[in-house]
Amino acid sequence: MKAVISLLLLCAVFNTEVFSQEDIMRGAFKKDGTSNRKAAKYAVLREADAIWSKRVWRVIDLNEKMNLAFKYPASNQTTDRKNLIDVILDAIASDVLIAYGFEDDEFIRPITLKEILSRGGARTDTIIMQHPEPPYEEYPAVVTTEFSRDKVVGYRVKEDWFFDKQRSVIDVRIIGIAPLIYAVDETGAIREGNIKIPLFWIYYPEARNLLARSEIFNSGNNAQRLSFDDVFQKRLFGSYIYKESNVYDRRISDYAQGLNALQESEHVKEQIMNFEHDMWEF
Repeated sequence: MKAVISLLLLCAVFNTEVFSQEDIMRGAFKKDGTSNRKAAKYAVLREADAIWSKRVWRVIDLNEKMNLAFKYPASNQTTDRKNLIDVILDAIASDVLIAYGFEDDEFIRPITLKEILSRGGARTDTIIMQHPEPPYEEYPAVVTTEFSRDKVVGYRVKEDWFFDKQRSVIDVRIIGIAPLIYAVDETGAIREGNIKIPLFWIYYPEARNLLARSEIFNSGNNAQRLSFDDVFQKRLFGSYIYKESNVYDRRISDYAQGLNALQESEHVKEQIMNFEHDMWEF
């Protein structure tokens, strides 16, 4: 009897399958849907085919429930996903993506990661400290303040809407994206009015393949793999328009405030949507 039990235990040991780290799946199936993706190419658009166009700038507010997937997960919280600012800054640090100056939505002046972090509040200061024991001598101490990626509270999006007569559709192309942070004073306190300023700009067509490989959380279906590029192209985000192309080059906030500004933003959006309807009606 003991021999039989020993034989069964020995068989159980040899039949145990040992998985390597590469073989371990973090779910019911192996997920590799976005890792090798490339952004889908735009339809060819000739200047002669764009019979109407309008440029608008909009803001994606990360406090809106619909936009939380841009903000989470927090940095280094998961291994399979990153939030949008982590994706962008890691690519800039690896020289995969070029960042442009905060004032430069024309993408003329490239800037370094060091300049970005400095604008975000990263700095090194020297302060005078005093020893707690006699003779209480003073000495210089270096204090380092790092940029927290949690400071990003939204994104500006620069985009062109146009009517393509070749395809008979109204379409949109995103031109650039800029992370937003609150403007602060010399003490680091947020300025009155909660003014949001761009940290830097990226040229969206240059970033598309990177964003197509970067997965974003899909609350409706975990098996349906969505990338950041999918979300931007399918307009799966909430936003409001703060500026349209105009002769004065002014923002909506320059001539409307509060509820009036919100209504003007909606009016610009309706103008774009109504243009296509009017084309077919007449």
